[in-house]
Amino acid sequence: MFTQINYEGSIADQYKTLAKQLDALLTGETDRIANLGNASALLNQFLTDINWVGFYLLQEDELVLGPFQGLPACVRIPIGRGVCGTAVTTKETLVVKDVHAFPGHIACDAASQSEIVIPLIRQEKVIGVLDIDSPIKNRFSQEDQAGLEHFVETLLLHI
Repeated sequence: MFTQINYEGSIADQYKTLAKQLDALLTGETDRIANLGNASALLNQFLTDINWVGFYLLQEDELVLGPFQGLPACVRIPIGRGVCGTAVTTKETLVVKDVHAFPGHIACDAASQSEIVIPLIRQEKVIGVLDIDSPIKNRFSQEDQAGLEHFVETLLLHI
């Protein structure tokens, strides 16, 4: 059962609490889309100063839009293009302080100024990405990166 948790303490502690809440929320549910939907909703509720949070899922040679919170988004992203496509290629989290300075950035929302993309990797294979945009430049810190990577590790247990 889902209950609202008061997030207090350091940023690292808040992210640990968030991951525990995600685990409790998804335990017992096996539908991948439902779990990704609840994960995006939970992040949207927890994070401040963001304007989009969601998932792209790898299908053949491209990323296809999955569950998200925010304005309508680009539906398909080629591997190697934009921040999301590049994260698939590198298999590493990308933190972009200013999306307008990122070569090949795909602007789905003109309000976005910074972005973090975390690849979803299962058995050394990328299956998708978590993408979060912010209308503020340099929004995502190293603490955010570590906390969101832990969130994704927890999520991967349920999808």
